[in-house]
Amino acid sequence: MKFNVWLGLSAVAVLLVCCNRADKAPETPAAPAVPAVERSGPVSWNAASGAFMRDGKPLKAVKLWTFDGSTEGFTGLGSKVSPAPGQGLAVTVADPSLRSPKGLNIPGDQYSLVLVRITRTGPGEAWDGALYYTTATHPESINFLGKAKGGVKPDLNETVTLVYDMSRPAAGGGDWLTSTVDQIRLDIEDKPGGRFVIHQVAIAENPDAAPAPSAAPTIPPAKP
Repeated sequence: MKFNVWLGLSAVAVLLVCCNRADKAPETPAAPAVPAVERSGPVSWNAASGAFMRDGKPLKAVKLWTFDGSTEGFTGLGSKVSPAPGQGLAVTVADPSLRSPKGLNIPGDQYSLVLVRITRTGPGEAWDGALYYTTATHPESINFLGKAKGGVKPDLNETVTLVYDMSRPAAGGGDWLTSTVDQIRLDIEDKPGGRFVIHQVAIAENPDAAPAPSAAPTIPPAKP
C-alpha cells in the first residue's frame, strides 16, 4: 500500500514539473558583444612601444594620457566619465565638453599635433569632434578650434585615431603656434546619449607643422 502511494505521489510531482516547464517561454540568449574594429589611418597606436606611430616612427609626445584605472584629471560637464574596464576612459555623453586638466604649459610651436584614439560603444545622433583650447590670453572660443583631419569620426563599435593639426586649425590661424596652451577640450557630440571609450590622448610634435607666424617687425619711433 505504501509503495502504491509513493508511486502516485511521484507521478503527480513529475506531472507538475512538466507543466511548469511547458508554461515557461524559452529564454532568448543574450546577443554577443560586438568586438570593435580599428580603422587604419596616418597615425596608429603601438601598444608594445606605448606610443603613437607615423610612417613607422614614434611621435614624440609632451603629454600622453592612457587612462589606466584613472580619469587622469579629465572631466565632463554633466557627462558620466569613469575608467573603462581594462583600460581607457568611458564617456556617456550628456554635455559635449570633455576637458583635460589645466596647467598643461604646452609650447604650441613645438607641439601642435593632438591625437585622440576613441571607440564608439553606443549609437549617437550628432557627432561634433571639435577641439578647443585655452591660453593666458583667451578662454575657449569658436574663434580658436581644430577639426580632425579628413573629417574622421567613429561608427558604432569602431575605433579611430582623430588627428588634429593645430598648426592649421579650423579657426584661429597661427594662434596655437605662438601660444602656451593651458588646457584642451574635446566636444564629442552635440546631443546626449552617445557612449564612447577614449583609449589615449596625446599632444605631440608635428612632422608636417606649418611654420609659426613671423613676429611683426619693431618700428623705431620717428625722431623729432
